[in-house]
Amino acid sequence: MWMCAVFALVCIGFAFSGFLALSSITDAAERELSSGYIGFWIFLGLVALVFGILSWMIKEGKFGDVE
Repeated sequence: MWMCAVFALVCIGFAFSGFLALSSITDAAERELSSGYIGFWIFLGLVALVFGILSWMIKEGKFGDVE
């Protein structure tokens, strides 16, 4: 669960730094590639967040019936 949170923060950090660097890119093709990488890092961060939340819910017994 904690590793998912750390990985999500790293991914979102890469996406944020990509957003900051996007304004300095002058080539249109390079800018399009960079925005695709930003989308990829955001996707990875969201997947890590979802798996972290699901892991926490399973650990707490809030997901499914615990016998």
